Amino acid sequence: MKKLKAVIEELIPLFHLNETRAEFDENNKKIFFHISDEFISSRNLSEIVMHFNRIFGLIAKKFDEGPITVDVNNFRKERERFVVELARAGAKKAAITKNDVVLPPMNAYERRLIHTELSIRPDIKTESVGQDLSRQVVIKFLE
Repeated sequence: MKKLKAVIEELIPLFHLNETRAEFDENNKKIFFHISDEFISSRNLSEIVMHFNRIFGLIAKKFDEGPITVDVNNFRKERERFVVELARAGAKKAAITKNDVVLPPMNAYERRLIHTELSIRPDIKTESVGQDLSRQVVIKFLE
């Protein structure tokens, strides 16, 4: 990961973002970017994370580092927390109403978070339905 780290530290100034720094978690293959700039807003942060993930994922692949995870301004961490809370709330609603709860469309990683979070509940079953970008999780109450 030393080569990847050196390349990333070389590239950061080329983005012309003010006060940008990167932290590396080599054990978990994660890179955390902290960007303090007017360019970053809550509206475009998800796109920035996606693009950074793509760019630095390709660079990591070039150096045979395998898959890495990129987070910018803790967006991914906060999103994971939100998805887990959504899963818990959906399970609670399904248990109370005894009806299926359909969550909004999500990517594969977020759906997996929901399935994993609710797998410990014996009274709840989760299932992914739909295709492509409209794939979503249905939370079902088991009687």
